[in-house]
Amino acid sequence: MSTLQATSVHDSSRPEATGPGSAGTVRRRVLLAPITVTPSKPLTPSHLKGLLWTDVMYRATGRLADVTYRYSPTTYHLTEQTLGFWEYLDRTVGDADYSGLSEERIGEMYVGHRAEGRRVGAAALRPYAEAVEHHGWVHPASVRVLELWAAHYRQLGMHDPGLLAHQPPGLGLEEVIDRLGALAMCLDQRVYGGPVFLDATRYGLPLRQLVDAQGQPNYLACALRELVPLAPRFDEIVLLYDRELESDYLLLERVLSAFGATVRRVTLGRVPIDGQIRSARHGDWHDHTAAALLGKAAAEYEEEVLRLGMRLYFIAVLGPGQQQSFDHDVLRHSLTRAARLLSGGRDTDPAPLPDVMARHRGDHLYVNPYRLTSSLLAKHRPAPTPDLLTAVYL
Repeated sequence: MSTLQATSVHDSSRPEATGPGSAGTVRRRVLLAPITVTPSKPLTPSHLKGLLWTDVMYRATGRLADVTYRYSPTTYHLTEQTLGFWEYLDRTVGDADYSGLSEERIGEMYVGHRAEGRRVGAAALRPYAEAVEHHGWVHPASVRVLELWAAHYRQLGMHDPGLLAHQPPGLGLEEVIDRLGALAMCLDQRVYGGPVFLDATRYGLPLRQLVDAQGQPNYLACALRELVPLAPRFDEIVLLYDRELESDYLLLERVLSAFGATVRRVTLGRVPIDGQIRSARHGDWHDHTAAALLGKAAAEYEEEVLRLGMRLYFIAVLGPGQQQSFDHDVLRHSLTRAARLLSGGRDTDPAPLPDVMARHRGDHLYVNPYRLTSSLLAKHRPAPTPDLLTAVYL
């Protein structure tokens, strides 16, 4: 998404969908909307897992449908989590040059911010929010983090959805509150000095605050600003998110459905480190950051092996759950298996790519990354063709 319009994977050089599950030359429209990562810390194994799942889903589904990959850091800069960090940096570090810092060093500053335990008032955050909304401004620390992430995307061969682009949401906060009110799904107590709630209680879901009494929106409010105007334009919306956010995404599904969307939720477990699920806000990354993992793998393996091996490990080996802790040895084994797959030597699947992709979706339009990637490792199936690996994994 290098512009306001999200990028479609389909172009004129790619064949129209044919085979099982397709509709000839009529391509369905899919919106892929994964949870965003706050640009304040290094990417961890849990982040890599979500990003690689999304990338494979995007590229594979693009053989069967027109896919829009919506990932806008701009939309979520307005949360207290981000604005509060920027205010903390300016208050404690001052006018610093972040251009040469590592994401780990900036992440240490973020850990310091969270450890401070201070919630800054809306008045202190308002200049930052206005700079984002009206001028597309991003704090230099987050710009540096996004630049480093973009380099990881390039090394992994992932589609960059516009990490450094200004991509504002389609609705203002007041507009989305008005639309929720028209559906009787909003409890607005601002006239009494209170917050704004999303009200889906008639569906058996609890009240959820969207805007606090000081006017500060949360992540869910920002997601609604982005996705509500997009909902009617697509045949299917796919939401990918952490298991810990299940309650918010149930609400998001309900709202988008009320606006006419068909919503699919894909829940992913985080990756434990030594048996524990750790939040990046607490630091303690050691040798588990994306930079560390990619640097170590790049020193031993060629680029194509690295790209395929990382996807084999984070998608097929770890799976959608969170039972398995991160294991350097198992990752290395996945890289070795990737090298074998790329070396050939086995009969390949003769089916056209759209037919191969269509095998790995059920009653939905998107291709299931776990089913597709796991099939690459099956011993008694034909080997993946070079076209499949290039189109989806390399």
